[in-house]
Amino acid sequence: MSKKRTQKTRVDFRKNRGNRIRQRPLDTRSLDDDSSAADLATDERISGKGGLSRRRTVITVVDNASPGSGGIRDIDASQCLGGLVISPRGAGCIVRGDDGRDYECTVRRVVKTMASSERTAVVAGDRVLFRPASDQQAVIERVEPRRGVLARKNRKQQHVLAANVDQLLIVMSAADPPLKPSLVDRYLISAAQGDIRPIVCINKVDLVDLVDLQPIVGVYSQLGYDVAVTSTLSGYGLPRLRSLLRGRSTAFSGQSGVGKTSLLNSLQPGLGLKTKEVAEESRKGKHTTTHASLLELSFGGWVVDTPGIRQFELWDVIPDEVEGYFVEFRPFVATCKFPDCSHTHEAGCGVKRAVDQRLISAFRYESYLRIRSGDPE
Repeated sequence: MSKKRTQKTRVDFRKNRGNRIRQRPLDTRSLDDDSSAADLATDERISGKGGLSRRRTVITVVDNASPGSGGIRDIDASQCLGGLVISPRGAGCIVRGDDGRDYECTVRRVVKTMASSERTAVVAGDRVLFRPASDQQAVIERVEPRRGVLARKNRKQQHVLAANVDQLLIVMSAADPPLKPSLVDRYLISAAQGDIRPIVCINKVDLVDLVDLQPIVGVYSQLGYDVAVTSTLSGYGLPRLRSLLRGRSTAFSGQSGVGKTSLLNSLQPGLGLKTKEVAEESRKGKHTTTHASLLELSFGGWVVDTPGIRQFELWDVIPDEVEGYFVEFRPFVATCKFPDCSHTHEAGCGVKRAVDQRLISAFRYESYLRIRSGDPE
């Protein structure tokens, strides 16, 4: 018995134009002393209908073995090639086909319609089926189901940064720009959401005394996270980082200016990726990578190099769920006086007591408070 079936799915058309604007305001000048509203033409609308609200029916394939996974567009796969999205560019993307060629692809309108967000119809790392139009051009007909997704919230939408990755390298700098543990914690939550193995990488350690980093490295290591300490100038930690990346698909993400591009250039000489210095006035990084791209590593594996960020707002995480992502809280939650304790202000809170006794890191608890309050970092 087949585990897959087809069904009809109703989806909204994407708006391709803005709301209609009234050409001439309706005001009392439409009436005079000898007329009334009842005398006006009744075959015209007083207000515009607004944006498009049409819907269309799409035939989708659903896996009965995974009832909650949703459906994918039903197409004639025999007319298509499979491939891997190397780099989204504007309205299209570059796809490395299973035949070894690179194709410049556009995205079928229905594929964008079925996407959960306009920004993420196709992202780096996606497996797609596309219909070749020539030796170098093609049209994407379907995006295969994703796994290992790194996403954030952007303008009230889900913004997927990378898909089908095994792990996330959270790149921070020891200094210049300064290390932000609360940003690391946001990435750790996003990795847990996307079922991705996180690795915390503290770069530019040549700018500080390694002894000063031990408290932070120790906290994350004791929580079970892999921590890599690196320097592209001295080469410190690069062999271990190379071993962590070998044979896996990894998303590189972090603040602008922390040295993601320099790390890639050091891990694989010859890439020649452009780098920029940190701004003198603000000590914040400048954007070097402007769009995510997939890079193949000579020693095995792939890297999704994502653009640097200034803020990382979590997607689809409500305040009451934040506690569950802080694994060190779990032994102490049961000792709270109130079953619905938020661990923020309540008396008799087991988590706050553990912080006072230094059983929970103070900077991790501060991250919890900021994330729960909705502070975008």
